[in-house]
Amino acid sequence: MVTDVPSPQEPLVLNNNGAWCWFQDERALIDPANNSILVGSVASPEGSGGPDRGGNIELAVLDLATGERQVHVLHEHLEADDHNAPALLIRPDGRYLAMYAKHKTDNFSRWRVSVRPHDASEWEPEQQFDWTELANGRGATYSNLHHLSVEGRAYNFVRAINDDPTLMISDDDGSTWSYGGKLFTRPKIGYVNGYTRYVSNGTDRIDLITTDHHPRDFNNSVYHGFIQGDALHDSEGNVASKPVIGSAGINQTTLTTVFEAGMTLDGDTLTHGWTTDLRRQGKELAAIVTCRANDVNGPLQREQVLDVDDHRLLYGRFDGVGWKLHPLAVAGPGLLPHEQDYTGLGAVDPNNLDLVYISTPIDPRTAAATAHYEIYRGVTSDAGASWTWEAVTEGSGVDNLRPMVVPGDASVHAVCWFRGSMKSSQAYETEVVLRRSDS
Repeated sequence: MVTDVPSPQEPLVLNNNGAWCWFQDERALIDPANNSILVGSVASPEGSGGPDRGGNIELAVLDLATGERQVHVLHEHLEADDHNAPALLIRPDGRYLAMYAKHKTDNFSRWRVSVRPHDASEWEPEQQFDWTELANGRGATYSNLHHLSVEGRAYNFVRAINDDPTLMISDDDGSTWSYGGKLFTRPKIGYVNGYTRYVSNGTDRIDLITTDHHPRDFNNSVYHGFIQGDALHDSEGNVASKPVIGSAGINQTTLTTVFEAGMTLDGDTLTHGWTTDLRRQGKELAAIVTCRANDVNGPLQREQVLDVDDHRLLYGRFDGVGWKLHPLAVAGPGLLPHEQDYTGLGAVDPNNLDLVYISTPIDPRTAAATAHYEIYRGVTSDAGASWTWEAVTEGSGVDNLRPMVVPGDASVHAVCWFRGSMKSSQAYETEVVLRRSDS
């Protein structure tokens, strides 16, 4: 256990070895019942603790009142890969649920439930859902947990059968799980069939944005829909598929297009969209989309080491009637040479859709390149048409990547990211940090 209160300028280190991908949620939560923050991550053998810690699925817990923090290991040496970060849920009985999966290297979705409510120090034994027969042994990736109180049902969204967005359901708050069907399916091009981000109101609705395939393999558009009443709807509420439970899946192009590949925005031709974040408040939604600007490379093969030198972050806003898409920031070249569409990413504040945090090596205030990826805070007063920026980090000696604003309590404003050196999703030397500025 460590107690530490950082200076206003220096973020708090929650975990000295950890990272995450961005297709699991929630990766971090505030538990207002005990005034704590929980952040899941995966340790790397290159980081603190070395190979003895590599591949650990970990949960950092911060007591907001005392500054005490602890790191609990949910699974030792599962796999050193940021795709395996746990999704977290606070059950109606107050106990925590954590779910995680490998990166297509085996066929299991795994989960654990805390022994006591609002206490992450002790967990029931790990359980597993076996996808082998359903997925023909092709593996499972990602976990996304949502609970709808009206239904009394928990959902876990996984990339599994045919590498499609697939769901598991639980009617006992995540103690046991069964197969729930597929959201989308189509003939697969390249690596995967769509990258999907989800957000729930916790009551009766789960919204999502999704792509066609991987942007390396396909010139993706981005689509929006929502699940409600066992039906999948487009943005206007038209039923695209019913029922959801047990569905064989539909083509995601049936939904509403938020970003259209090849569109022109402020004179730039934008292609190869990727889903980055999605949040909802009332009838409104805000999404962040990553894309290439004025790209001439076309589809890229995994083995090619070829930079895509100009990515953009876009901000989409749905006002209850329709979507409007605006430029947000320049995101720079590809973060990794073998993953040309990786960027530093961005996040929308779940309690304020007019507030975002982004990671970029291009200062949005000056358009000047910086030595490392820095975190910036952006505020809009016109639903995304214009932005005012301030630096959260400056002059850093390492990269600051993949920020997220922690949901769960509107009175607590906390931003997490990880900082350090990243060579791949399987090799990184990074630490998880948090900055808090309560309203």
